[in-house]
Amino acid sequence: MKHLTFSIISISVTAYANVASATPEGDWGSAYGHMMWNGGHGLLGGLMMLVFWGVIIGLIVLGVRGFSGRSDASSNSSALDILKERYARGEIEEDEYERRKANLER
Repeated sequence: MKHLTFSIISISVTAYANVASATPEGDWGSAYGHMMWNGGHGLLGGLMMLVFWGVIIGLIVLGVRGFSGRSDASSNSSALDILKERYARGEIEEDEYERRKANLER
């Protein structure tokens, strides 16, 4: 996921920089140059603006999700911790607990 996100960001930034650094064609001094027809960036510039803001919003969403305090306790627990919890709740007997504990410690 991180590799895909990095690739999308790299391509978008490169494409946006290419459009932004392009020199406009046409005579901007004598006439009112229209973005669409007189050498502006036209539809491609508008599309790149949407991509740029989409990437910015996407990064904000990923950042908020990544730094939120949400985490599943079960995903951070080791197998031995889970076994201890099951024994403490009475789900398994002592002999089964000892047998499984010995298997995990090997």
